[in-house]
Amino acid sequence: MSEQIVIVGFGPVAARLVDELLPAVRSGHVRLTVLGEEAEAAYNRVLVADLGVGRTTADALALTDTSDLAAEGVDIRLGIRVRRVDRARQQVVLSDGASVHYDRLVFATGSRPVIPNLTGINPDPSSPVLPAGVTALRDLRDAEVLRQAVDGGKRVVVLGGGVLGLETALAASEEGATVTVVHNGPHPLGRSIDRGGGAVLAAGLRRCGVRVAGNARSTGVEHNAPDGGFSALLLDDGSAIDGDLLVISCGVRPRTELAEGCGLSTGTGILVDHRLRAHHEPHIFAIGDCAEVRCPDPGCAACRHASGPSGLVGPGWRQAEWLAGYLTLLAEGADADVLPALPPEQPGVVVLKARGMNLAVAGDNAAEPWDEEILTAGAVNGRPRRHVSQWADPEHGRYVKMTTRGGVLEGLLAVGMPRTAAELVGLFERGAELPADRSLLLRLDGPDQLPGGGAADPAGTVCRCAGVSGAAIMTAVSDGCSTVAEVSKATRAGTGCGGCHEDIKGLIERHFQAAAA
Repeated sequence: MSEQIVIVGFGPVAARLVDELLPAVRSGHVRLTVLGEEAEAAYNRVLVADLGVGRTTADALALTDTSDLAAEGVDIRLGIRVRRVDRARQQVVLSDGASVHYDRLVFATGSRPVIPNLTGINPDPSSPVLPAGVTALRDLRDAEVLRQAVDGGKRVVVLGGGVLGLETALAASEEGATVTVVHNGPHPLGRSIDRGGGAVLAAGLRRCGVRVAGNARSTGVEHNAPDGGFSALLLDDGSAIDGDLLVISCGVRPRTELAEGCGLSTGTGILVDHRLRAHHEPHIFAIGDCAEVRCPDPGCAACRHASGPSGLVGPGWRQAEWLAGYLTLLAEGADADVLPALPPEQPGVVVLKARGMNLAVAGDNAAEPWDEEILTAGAVNGRPRRHVSQWADPEHGRYVKMTTRGGVLEGLLAVGMPRTAAELVGLFERGAELPADRSLLLRLDGPDQLPGGGAADPAGTVCRCAGVSGAAIMTAVSDGCSTVAEVSKATRAGTGCGGCHEDIKGLIERHFQAAAA
């Protein structure tokens, strides 16, 4: 007898879960139904901005083929909304009046963009009405709006100084648009980087042709374009920033309304335990942006300082892979609890890569070298104090900061130093000790280094989203893959944020250069 698994949502994380469950579908242990609100099958939402500036295609963003899934026996329903979940009857009630029974239900509803409460925009957070010329850049239709603005050399205003907003701004500027980034606070990435790094980052954005308006608090949008669309972003000091397109990039919020509607516990996201089960509901699970791993046990040390959903695709993919194994064991009638619980997610690394701009940040880098009270905090019972090594060259757009305890990185920030950043990220992820002479790391970006010396290390992780090592990529290249697309198809490397594409390309070039020699 097989189990009916229903997945609500069909984004990148749901697509990975479907892919991992296919063996159980083929064996007859699982019957699988996927309910997607969008008319399109799963695609890489992280790269929507690249599609909007013409650097990729919709086909390249696709993560699955519905005809192949249907041939495998998967029931894919697109363009359908879920009205509610009836837990008592274990049914999902759909917008067309139909209902689907489930033995196991997985919420993979993802997140929705945060829309600030601005005059001229419907403030309803669950279904905001964006006027003409305003987009949150979340789906394929939003990408087409950006594409038209970029192709026409229009004025684009990006509201928000996070990584996605900055990457969109840089890409649109490079492709011919006039771009202004508007953010609250003294510098972009204000929640992630310190003042020094922020100042160097802002200067780098300006060198790349992006205008930056900091310490700006927006209050409304103006609609004086000939078609009645967006014409200016209004600020609280009475000024306005004129534009033809407003891109809102103010973060995301987990979509939890369906879970709340059927009585599940929620915090920032849908609360799940270390086996991704909803609290007090063994038949329902949640993964990805909508899931908050925080178990019901108040004494759980791992959950004591747990944060909400990361908003990154990599952790969601790892959850999908783990959950597929767990659901398969349940469907087979095995004792699924013998499977080790989902490992805790390691601190994330934020990487910004663009032509002429490189930044990496991870961990806690707020302390300054002279903050004695902060640096000595926690240094008890033989535990070493923190140390901060810092180097800045604002004139040339370079800045590095390393926060260590016992020689091991607790935080890092590198702007305009790609080789140093790559080495620091590798050391951070491995928990390895830094050299006593920190300046050795800075020399990686020195003039005495050979061109191409910043290529990815085959021994380390190259694609952090999919967890693919350089060795796995080199194996794929040796087996005949000669392009980034071919490597991605063979290994999944580069199918997430896309930040590792240049590293993959470097490994491919390294292989063929060695073969030619």
